[in-house]
Amino acid sequence: MGKYREKREFSETPEPTGQPGTTSQQRFVVQEHYASHHHFDFRLELPADFFTSGDPSGPIVLKSWAVPKGISDEKGVKRLAVQVEDHPVGYIDFEGTIPEGQYGAGTVSIWDTGTFEIVEKKPKSLKIVLHGKRLSGEFHLVHTTFGKGNDWLIFK
Repeated sequence: MGKYREKREFSETPEPTGQPGTTSQQRFVVQEHYASHHHFDFRLELPADFFTSGDPSGPIVLKSWAVPKGISDEKGVKRLAVQVEDHPVGYIDFEGTIPEGQYGAGTVSIWDTGTFEIVEKKPKSLKIVLHGKRLSGEFHLVHTTFGKGNDWLIFK
């Protein structure tokens, strides 16, 4: 959560300062973000150490990816998903305008929300089933070897 807080001036932005949660309800959110570049933010409610621990049990955060073209509901259409800093669980309900001059300045709205089930977790991939209002079915997140190390692909 340190990176999240370092990037924001909470006296200027309406974003939640938030603390990590203690139990996961396995919720997800997709937020449409009209920032310097229009994109979608995909967030999964998971333990902070989910990808680094064999038995994750740490504080609950929103593992987050910026998806420039949005998540496709069409089977096999791969989209880049750039992993960004963990967000506090309270961000799952956030909608609003981040003011000019602040990190991520622009309007954030909820595009989809729901729950998910983990089907399979491997060191560099995650298979989940989404139960959302717009997105439903099995999706894959695959960590890639190109880019700066935070690039993933997401596809149905």
